[in-house]
Amino acid sequence: MHLKIPPPAVFLVAVLLLAAGNRFLPDLSLTLPGQVSAALLLGLAGVVPALQAVIEFIARKTTIDPRSPEQASTLVTGGIYRFSRNPMYLGLLCLLLAFALFWGTLTVIVVAPLFVWYMTEFQIKPEEDSLRQVFGAEYEVYLSDVRRWL
Repeated sequence: MHLKIPPPAVFLVAVLLLAAGNRFLPDLSLTLPGQVSAALLLGLAGVVPALQAVIEFIARKTTIDPRSPEQASTLVTGGIYRFSRNPMYLGLLCLLLAFALFWGTLTVIVVAPLFVWYMTEFQIKPEEDSLRQVFGAEYEVYLSDVRRWL
């Protein structure tokens, strides 16, 4: 698998699109009571599973580089991976939603689904294909037991 755009770069582009929406489309923004606090909580909800995922990978001494899933030495299915096959990407999505909430931009209605679509089609599905080749039937069982996002 040859990844052209690393996931953090895709996330950054999505955040920049939200920021642009906030700045250039102010009529598509709103202010809610508790908005900043809710954004911080949502951001924390994104950071925690992503960190748990990285810790799981480090503990099992396998690669966390999303550009080279074929180099994985261990199939990680415990911890946070019992609930989501992609907690790092789920964490990025929560952070993206937190930025949108912080700014109050309704452009999130377009940006978040595009982020999920792009990550699914151009990152997750190719990763799954690579992991099928590396882990075979064990990975197929995992695919049937745990959802892609949540």
